[in-house]
Amino acid sequence: MAEPSARPLALVTGGWRRIGAAIARTLAVAGWDLALHAHSAATFDQGFADELARLGAAVHPLAADLADAEAVTRMPAQAMALAGRAPTLLVNCAALFREDTVATVTAGMLEEHLAVNLAAPVLLTRALADLAVGDAAVVHILDQRVLNPVPDQLSYTLSKQALHAAVRTLARSLAPRVRVNAVAPGLTLPTPDYTEEQWLRLTALMPLERLASPGEIAEAVLFLAQARAVTGQTIFVDGGAHLESFARDFVYLEA
Repeated sequence: MAEPSARPLALVTGGWRRIGAAIARTLAVAGWDLALHAHSAATFDQGFADELARLGAAVHPLAADLADAEAVTRMPAQAMALAGRAPTLLVNCAALFREDTVATVTAGMLEEHLAVNLAAPVLLTRALADLAVGDAAVVHILDQRVLNPVPDQLSYTLSKQALHAAVRTLARSLAPRVRVNAVAPGLTLPTPDYTEEQWLRLTALMPLERLASPGEIAEAVLFLAQARAVTGQTIFVDGGAHLESFARDFVYLEA
């Protein structure tokens, strides 16, 4: 076990890439040490760990398949063993996102998405609560579509809607020891599926005519991590997308 640090410890699933990396970076600047999870150790990035170290954070890598319930349940204790103290913040950022519709959905696809996107965050929350001493917080990363769903990626959408519903239930169940909140991003980072022109047209569709950056999502996570009088809440960081009802997933719009 490592020598304990004065800095609090945050466990971030999917913390090595994209939005998860932005969250890790923001927490490092704000004074957290980090236990960063990836599906495989091959995703660990020494360059990123070095960047976080320059920001003052000790970085403890963790690898686990979030579909493996036993591996999930062990993660907070593994983080504690590596860092010398229990995490006081859990950010559930990792998610499974695959294509299916009501016409193609299978029991296997539903089970796979529910295991990673619902069961794993709930089990991690319970495991954190079992270790927590004093104030602790959980922030689930959702999706703006939980309010206005589209017919695409059905299994993914259902799993995120279930996790959204779990926020209030877990918050009530774990109060006053653990606060449970969520951040729901919208369209944030482009993938090769989008053209630059499509991205600009989609941006113009948002009520605020802008998209959130990964840093803005991370700032919302940081707020909820520190807001000791807030629990059971979901903050939408999406340019106002949740105020609209889109006919399809963004990748199929304005193409």
